[in-house]
Parts: sequence; C-alpha cells; structure tokens
Amino acid sequence: MEHILSCKQFTKQSLEELLDLAKDIKENPSKYKNALDGKIVAPIFFEPSTRTRLSFETAALRLGAKLIATENAQNSSTKKGESLKDTIRILNGYADCIVMRHNEDDSAEVAASVSKVPILNAGSGKKDHPSQSLLDIFTIREKRGKIYGTKIAILGDLVYGRTIHSLLELLTLYEGIEVWGLSKECFRLPNRYKEMLQAHNIKYHECSGFDELPRDIDVLYHTRIQSERFEGDFGKEEFVINKSVLSKFLQNTMVMHPLPRLNEISEDIDDDPRAVYFEQAHNGVPIRMAMYLTVMK
Repeated sequence: MEHILSCKQFTKQSLEELLDLAKDIKENPSKYKNALDGKIVAPIFFEPSTRTRLSFETAALRLGAKLIATENAQNSSTKKGESLKDTIRILNGYADCIVMRHNEDDSAEVAASVSKVPILNAGSGKKDHPSQSLLDIFTIREKRGKIYGTKIAILGDLVYGRTIHSLLELLTLYEGIEVWGLSKECFRLPNRYKEMLQAHNIKYHECSGFDELPRDIDVLYHTRIQSERFEGDFGKEEFVINKSVLSKFLQNTMVMHPLPRLNEISEDIDDDPRAVYFEQAHNGVPIRMAMYLTVMK
C-alpha cells in the first residue's frame, strides 16, 4: 500500500496480512528494532490526541526511526493561512512518512493527493480512523481467536464516532457478523452505515436498552459522545456499563472503548478481566508499527 487512509482500502487478505505482521511484532519485538533505521517520520496533529499520537511516535521509535514533530499542528504555519496541500508538500522534503490527524473528513485524501511520501491517517473528521479500527479488530481476533461470527454491540455516539464507522467497514470483510446499536435516538447509526451492513448480509438491530442485547454477545464497544463535533448539550450518557450491567453478560464478553472515556464506563469494572480497553490501547503500538512497515517497505 502507498498510503493508509481508510478502512475501505482493505481486502480480507491485506487486512489479515497486516494483523499477522502486528502479531509477529508483538511476539518478537527484537526482530524489528532496526527495521526503519535512518528513516524520519513526521506526526502532524491538527486535533488533540494522547493515545494515537504517542503510540504512533512509540511505534516509529521502536522501529529505529527518528521523529520531527510539533506537539500541536495548530501552532504551525497553517495558523498563518497555509493550505493543507502546501504543508504536506513542504513536509515531503523533510520526512519519509507523514502521520496526520485533521478535523476535516476528506483531509487524508487531500494530503495524499499531493504527497510523494506515505500518509498514515490518524483520524479525519467524523469519517475515518483506520489505525484505531485496526487495533480494535486485532484485539477482537487476539481475544476470540477469530473475527468471523462476532456478535458486537456498538454503544454511545454512533453518528460522530469515526472509530465505530471504520470498525464496521472492517467487519464487513467477514462472515457471520451481527451488530446491535444502542444509543440515544439523536445518536443512532446513520442510514449509510446500515445500508452498508445490509449490503454485506450483516444483521443490524437498533436497541433502546441493555436488556435488548443478547447475553452471549462477544463485544460491548462503547464510545464517548463526540461533543467537539456538534453544537448543543445532550447531557450525560444514558447507557453506562457498570458492575450491575456487566453481570447480565457472560464471562467471555469483552468491554472495549477507543478512549478517552467520560462516564460511559464505570471505573468499578476496570479490574474485571472482561474490561480490555487498556490492553486494547496498548495494541496500538504493534499495529502502528505494522502500518509503518506496510507503507515503507
């Protein structure tokens, strides 16, 4: 792959190859410590980030690459009015790969249209977050031993939650997937994603309470309300996963979250082995190492 901009790029084969590479990296990290020796990576983040930015930077360093970065791209020449295309053109002369997060939906495609070095999309508007979804599906496969046949509930902000949108795109590559959507009415999954699931013969169930979810569900994937992407106050999350709620499900149900969380997952389940969101976040390092190696061969 020349760039990784969207989960739509992946076939089942190319996804499995990247996941297998990440698995080998996680199990044999010493094999890869000098894989990108002499390369320079430029992370440029126009939106706040902790896990994504730091894990991309950690991944580059563990591969032996060096970094040039500003902590906040809003402090760059874009504040003076420089276009995104010109920023990318300039960075092409400084780095061998650009990692970018931006608030515009099509920003990754715009950047790639003028870039001669690989672009890795670290989040674009409400549309795509491929690296997060890759680590999500990696975590599901690692915990379940397989992806096909997964029963997953998506909770919280199904409108603006780009991690959910990207994850659903990856799940359409597999058979036997079934999805339940639990959210406030104003945050229900947009029709285009329901139509996408239907086109791939994936059953989608719109729900209004935890009692509508099957007890043997494999994954509870919660997200925070993306308040930075809309105006207005929609109050607190109505569907909070706590000990009482989690007791309704089996011992092999996973609780996942892209983080940061607000109040949608109670801290009283952090020690429950079904709560895998911190391990999920840590899987971002081998996945992002695999992403670098995929585009910088």
